[in-house]
Amino acid sequence: MIVITGATGQLGRLVIAELLKTHPASDLVAAVRSPEKARDLAALGVEVRQADYRQPATLDIALRGAEKLLLISSNDVGARVEQHRNVIDAAKRAHVKLLAYTSLLHADTSPLGLSEEHLATEALLDESGLPVVLLRNGWYHENYTAGIPAALAHNALAGCAGDGRIASASRTDYAAAAAAVLSKENQAGKIYELAGDEAYTLTELAAEITRQSGTAVKYVNLTQPEYQALLSQAGLPDFLAVMLSDSESGASQGGLFDDARQLSQLIGRPTQPLAQAVAAALKAG
Repeated sequence: MIVITGATGQLGRLVIAELLKTHPASDLVAAVRSPEKARDLAALGVEVRQADYRQPATLDIALRGAEKLLLISSNDVGARVEQHRNVIDAAKRAHVKLLAYTSLLHADTSPLGLSEEHLATEALLDESGLPVVLLRNGWYHENYTAGIPAALAHNALAGCAGDGRIASASRTDYAAAAAAVLSKENQAGKIYELAGDEAYTLTELAAEITRQSGTAVKYVNLTQPEYQALLSQAGLPDFLAVMLSDSESGASQGGLFDDARQLSQLIGRPTQPLAQAVAAALKAG
């Protein structure tokens, strides 16, 4: 039995879709905070169990009988370590034979502030004595392609990443990697640094948007405080504006770059090219 936490999230749903290609639905459990949002998964034959990272009692029930567990990191930035601790403790009680955790690319050396909670979670996993595999995920294409409509509207793509190269990949690529690891044997103790095959600067991303859309888009590099203020003015919550501007600044220091191609090696195919991701975003409007 493989249990996937956060299964109704964007990544979780894709992981389940990948696993269903090679596993019977009866072997999968979707552990979700709101079961009513997982009716489509239940219709596929996947067992749905209620699991709230903040309520340990639900986790014991959710992990009952689990052989493997994918702990998708909480999106509750600032409160994630305690939530992850609850899942790890429940996994220990359930005697899980493999726990896979979605961490951050090069978490142990990353300049991104996001790395702190991931590193703390990795330390908890190390102390737990559980068999663990780390999926250190890089950036999603979608983190940038979601902003294409605004870039086209303003003829500008703003950021504070400077000339930092970003080796992003699609959520589907990362989901395929998680499914591959959960399907393989002898994964305990491994650390995968996962990133896209190609890297680009935000200047190059703006040029690609321009090429495909026919609308001139220029990259505007700001200071981190300027970019944070811009995000806040755009209506983002303060914590998100801080996180995104910090991550962009980290990218300028190489924090989102990796050229080892472990992701494509793991999934057995090239990662989605940036140009393809831009085309899909433009088509979706």
